[in-house]
Amino acid sequence: MPVQKLKAFLDEKGIRYVSIIHSRAYTAQEIAASAHIKGKELAKAVMVKVDGKMAMAVLPASHRVSFDLLKGVTGAREVVLATEEEFKGLFPDCEPGAMPPFGNLWGMDVFVAARLADDKEISFNAGSHTELMKLAYDDFERLVAPKVVEFAVR
Repeated sequence: MPVQKLKAFLDEKGIRYVSIIHSRAYTAQEIAASAHIKGKELAKAVMVKVDGKMAMAVLPASHRVSFDLLKGVTGAREVVLATEEEFKGLFPDCEPGAMPPFGNLWGMDVFVAARLADDKEISFNAGSHTELMKLAYDDFERLVAPKVVEFAVR
């Protein structure tokens, strides 16, 4: 979903958001630094396969996915990191690795780290490596209906 499509979706739903343009950055920590946002306040979307089904794990940029924890909270037999080759075709309008955390719009489960649910706002890539979006976490949760579980570790 390119940035304009995401903005149109949010506008249609009456969601207030801020768009943040920053210099090109690829890792979540570089993006946080470039946009002057703390790493724990920037959400990153990590593509995983839960029992072979593609899903999105959303967590603070300063954390990493514990596959054992995610496996436990989902009751799955297997949870593994998806390769870019496996998911790049799912997000044709997004730059690789810059997809927004709206996996529900692509028909996939979205798991959100419980610590993000405590935040007032959520900031995330908006489909490119040069733009972030920030909106109220409550609005994000209402639109995405993620499964809020604990799977993020430092």
